[in-house]
Amino acid sequence: MHPSEIKKKINRFRILIIGRANAGKTTILKRVCNTNENPQIFNSAGKQIDAAILNASRERGEHDIENEMVFQNNSGFIFHDSRGFEAGGESEYDKVNTFIARRLKKTDIKDRIHAIWYCIPMDEESRSFTEAELRFFSRCDTGSIPVIVIFTKFDALYDDEFVRLTEEGKSRTDANALAPKRAEETFANGTQLKFLYHSKDIRRPPKCHVCLPDMDKDDADCGPLIKQTARTLDSEVLQQLFVSTQQTNLELCMEYAVERYLLIISFAC
Repeated sequence: MHPSEIKKKINRFRILIIGRANAGKTTILKRVCNTNENPQIFNSAGKQIDAAILNASRERGEHDIENEMVFQNNSGFIFHDSRGFEAGGESEYDKVNTFIARRLKKTDIKDRIHAIWYCIPMDEESRSFTEAELRFFSRCDTGSIPVIVIFTKFDALYDDEFVRLTEEGKSRTDANALAPKRAEETFANGTQLKFLYHSKDIRRPPKCHVCLPDMDKDDADCGPLIKQTARTLDSEVLQQLFVSTQQTNLELCMEYAVERYLLIISFAC
């Protein structure tokens, strides 16, 4: 089947988002879909769930990972939320692991999970890896699904570096300007990434990671997440679907179009 026909068959790009309750997951999804509206929730049968029923189940601590989150502004994405996974219990892990394993076995590619976004917040109270994260990256078999770690609330590290720079004698203006770059450098050489990619306890490290600051601001840039996700997809069909579905990075769409054009020209020659 031609890639364009396969793309029509898939139709929508499906993402599992994992992370703690305070990781800013919904904010990131809104940025990716370029909306401020809350998503609509559908059950596995495709029936929309009433908001009152959904809120009642959340209050009871119930959540179905099979539920699909769809933003009207960009219905080309389907999101699944692993709500409750941050608790770190074996039962929560089993639910996520079973969900991934079941989706991997789906014969129809449109029903599979195409990417996993794992959110880890970097505010001061949340920087250490939790039991849930250790369990996921040491045990969960994600098969061919690319896992991208998103370090959210990365601007919290800017505040730390701002304080250090002022203590080193920098003016507040200079410290404010230098803090983001210093934070990126410190983090790149820090313990979190070394542990995530090189620890013997992490048997299934992610494909890559991105650092996202200031996602709560109107001009927030989720471009790094879009680009990295596209690069980790080893299927041309899925990459084409993802690039065409996302609406926040026109530059990526142009880059992909140029690459496809050059590839066609090279074959023609």
